[in-house]
Amino acid sequence: MTDTWVEALAGGKADLERVSTAQKVADMIRSRVLKGELEPGLRLSEEALGTALGVSRNTLREAFRLLTHDRLLVHEHSRGVFVRVPTAADVRDLYTARRVIECGALRLWPAADKAAKDAVRQAVDFAVKGAAKDNWNDVGTGNIRFHQAITRLAGSDRLNEEGDRLYAEVRLAFQVIKETRSFYERYLVWNRTIVELLSKDEVDQAVESLAEYFRIAEEDLVTHLPSS
Repeated sequence: MTDTWVEALAGGKADLERVSTAQKVADMIRSRVLKGELEPGLRLSEEALGTALGVSRNTLREAFRLLTHDRLLVHEHSRGVFVRVPTAADVRDLYTARRVIECGALRLWPAADKAAKDAVRQAVDFAVKGAAKDNWNDVGTGNIRFHQAITRLAGSDRLNEEGDRLYAEVRLAFQVIKETRSFYERYLVWNRTIVELLSKDEVDQAVESLAEYFRIAEEDLVTHLPSS
């Protein structure tokens, strides 16, 4: 005899493929946010995206729903779907979470494997090369990769997934800043300092530096964002 819960699941079988595709679409859009390719406030056209990706309107709307849940998009009645503009309150909450996640992960540096440590260094190298080419979007991408790599020092898939959702929101907040060079230059120097401390196994000092980094960055962002 088939269990009741199995029968209930079978009732949703027709939606399975659509939801799976919607998640893939959502992941694609999130990756563009992480790369700084979508400006906060940008209107997303269902027709244009549906045609470009070859997906149905229902699939696209499900992807939008997933991204709205992740605070990356917002639906405005009678106007459409827009890339969300983070508020000062969002930034306060994001940095509260980041202190817990990244400072905790950074303390695990001594036990992390070589590949995880190399990823931290490589992210900074990528940003340095972007700065040398005056490509400040690459510097921003390198900054996000640096923080993703710090989170990955913990070796937790669940934490990595949650971190990536947070960093997409952080990147949107960064996109509000128009003086990209002056903004990113400051934090690139800080990232390099943290890597130098880690290379000398001065982990406590690296964690302290990261915590101060977060304090300054949070206040920096809050001054540029709407209060609500």
